[in-house]
Amino acid sequence: MLLDPTTLPAFLLASAVVVLTPGVDAFLILRTSLRQGIGAGLRALAGIHAASILQVALVICGLGAVITSHPAVLAALKWAGAAYLVYLAAMIVRGLWLTRAETGDGLSGGGATTRPFWQGLLSNITNPKMLLFSLAFLPQFVGSAANPTLQLVLLGAVFLVLAAIWEVTIVLGAARIADRLRRPRFARSLDVISAAAFLTISAGLVAA
Repeated sequence: MLLDPTTLPAFLLASAVVVLTPGVDAFLILRTSLRQGIGAGLRALAGIHAASILQVALVICGLGAVITSHPAVLAALKWAGAAYLVYLAAMIVRGLWLTRAETGDGLSGGGATTRPFWQGLLSNITNPKMLLFSLAFLPQFVGSAANPTLQLVLLGAVFLVLAAIWEVTIVLGAARIADRLRRPRFARSLDVISAAAFLTISAGLVAA
């Protein structure tokens, strides 16, 4: 059998658990959408998925195994990803500092991103966990497929579609309630939570 569809139910269930687990991508999309609207949120999402597609493609064509077999390359990716998350947190804190005396500024200040696509792409591409996840996760569901490469392509596409659906939901939901949440206290709370999340994920990335 060219493809093995019997692995799909278990793959869909496992993928749903992974997709729904909060991570740096979800926090970045949420904050960008709340502060800058649907368009910016979708651009951040596009950047994240451009990087995700690249990492899944690396796994499928075998380059991912080559990269992860070299500890120095993997360590460099980890530190680059951690440093970028610290940078994002620092920009949020800087925005909080600059706007601490302002009132009624809604969700427009606080270090809003100006290039959401590139921020999304960089936050994902510098995180080797996606690469390692793809290496460890996707091959488990190849099953008895006669064409493992085609099966991996199918699995990777299904996972990315599920992730995109969930993240588009975050973008639309966040933008929908943004008008109701134009309170400085909420904006500051969102910034504090986002900065803390980025720093925590950064520490976890280095410690992993």
